Amino acid sequence: MQYRRAEPITVVGAGSWGTALAIQLAREGHATKLWGRDGAQLDAMRRARCNTRYLPDAAFPASLRVVDDLNEALNGAGDALIAVPSHAFRATLENIKPHLSRGTRVAWATKGFEIQSGLLPHQVALEVMGSRSGAVLSGPTFAREVGAGLPTAMTVASQDVRFAKELALSLSGPNFRAYTQTDITGVEVGGAVKNVIAIGSGIADGMGFGANTRVALITRGLAEMMRLGVKLGAVRETFMGLAGLGDLVLTCTDNQSRNRRFGMALGQGRSTSEAQAEIHQVVEGLPAAGAIHAVAQRLGVDMPICREVYRVMHEDKPVRAAVQALMEREVRSETE
Repeated sequence: MQYRRAEPITVVGAGSWGTALAIQLAREGHATKLWGRDGAQLDAMRRARCNTRYLPDAAFPASLRVVDDLNEALNGAGDALIAVPSHAFRATLENIKPHLSRGTRVAWATKGFEIQSGLLPHQVALEVMGSRSGAVLSGPTFAREVGAGLPTAMTVASQDVRFAKELALSLSGPNFRAYTQTDITGVEVGGAVKNVIAIGSGIADGMGFGANTRVALITRGLAEMMRLGVKLGAVRETFMGLAGLGDLVLTCTDNQSRNRRFGMALGQGRSTSEAQAEIHQVVEGLPAAGAIHAVAQRLGVDMPICREVYRVMHEDKPVRAAVQALMEREVRSETE
């Protein structure tokens, strides 16, 4: 029998993914609290017993409480799980820090480099939280499917092996399997880069290109992800797992992906602002492209797909010119 911690868990961030994770934890019998910034939304969720805005078809289990006071939400929590966009991650850590007990461990489901600093989430957490145990959740997951209880697998990565194992056990159940990892850098790089490649895949599909193009972008995008990750100290094999190849394929091929839909709109001729307006939610790949471009340039890592996607979104490069630039690159070994 594998040991499962019984301490209450708090999810910070009541968007689609935070809500889905809170539902999954409560579904597995944990006393779970869910907190978000929007008081009116929290009131609506409390009354409806579902997230009417993002996951209206996923009913809340009885053990899930929606709490609008942050101190109350974190009081007594054994673990705090943050599910906010990357641009809000540092501020969220700073906001919750005064309310955490000494023994509360912090995990996050945030994907992407910090825009201003180019730091990965675990590096931001170290700056804000110090040596407190931390873990990242990542992998090929759509919130709607997790909320619906459809079979799903993901990765929990931490240098604290016990924390990773206990959090994976807390999430796991008949329709949800969590694996553990120690390569937190690789898992976080995979979660960041896949969003930019998914925009590129969406652009190609929006332009009417075929399956050949999509698979080429996924395969060569994986090579770019590996190059950057290894340069940052990640383990190459990590990128062949759920948080690398798995998340990349999911995000590039299914229209539940906001990044893919955003790219499709660009490929169909919409401007960046028009494409963003169509999605109505945060498109992580849009700011991530800038951060990844800066980090790759600083480290001297060749990432041509990410570079051209960046130029389309941030330098107004025509999509056809970006495609032409990729296709006209000099012939080289596939393994370089």
